[in-house]
Amino acid sequence: MLSLSRERGTLVSNPLVRKLNRFVPLGDAEIAALESLSRNPKTHPAGHDLIREGAKPEYVFLLMKGWAYRYKSLPSGRRQIMAYLIPGDLCDIHIFLFDEMDHSIGLLSAAEVVAIPAAQMLEVMNRFPKIERALWWATLVDEATLREWLLNVGQRNAYEKLSHLFCEMAVRMEAVGLIDHDGSFSLPLTQAELADTTGLTSVHVNRTLQRMRRDKLIEIGQQRLMILDRAGLRESGGFNPNYLHVEKKASQASTGAALSA
Repeated sequence: MLSLSRERGTLVSNPLVRKLNRFVPLGDAEIAALESLSRNPKTHPAGHDLIREGAKPEYVFLLMKGWAYRYKSLPSGRRQIMAYLIPGDLCDIHIFLFDEMDHSIGLLSAAEVVAIPAAQMLEVMNRFPKIERALWWATLVDEATLREWLLNVGQRNAYEKLSHLFCEMAVRMEAVGLIDHDGSFSLPLTQAELADTTGLTSVHVNRTLQRMRRDKLIEIGQQRLMILDRAGLRESGGFNPNYLHVEKKASQASTGAALSA
């Protein structure tokens, strides 16, 4: 259901529509098609895997509520988290072209997920060129984000890694309307999961978070994060939001502009 008037140039509540409208201005027909794709989500518990490495992909998963993540595991059980997925994210629009998954997608929190059949996804893309173009933009942003994560893991120190990650998630959450009035947002991550994301140990993550609190950059707890000093956090992480392309439509850029100011 649309919650805001498009005639006033504002966005809608559906996170997929809100995300794609950043890249390509959508008309009523495109919005209706995306609303149709988003119907009948199913609720899954935290820890559930939507699909595992080696499985045959048949659906495109659309996250409507909650957080998911891409990961790969070693035979020893050690794990690398390679991406966070938040409301409005599609888990690989062309993944069904592969014979089997080369990574797993799991849930970090309870989530509402739509499993979109491959044929339906292709039909919408073929019928609506604007949606197809917006999805290509989203895919390019995903690839740019992966490159930034590789840089984060390989070259930044612990303080820089977490600062950069938190800046990124603030930008992405605000882009789909999920920043609260007090500036806080959901962050359903344990210290172990942050460690698996950044290549640190849980002990090192803990010490770094304590230091960030002492420096009055963040407040974190109860699965929420509040950024107290955006300019300071940006400087600490060397954060530049250009890879997220949140300013493609200048009238809709907000957090990205604030963090890059």
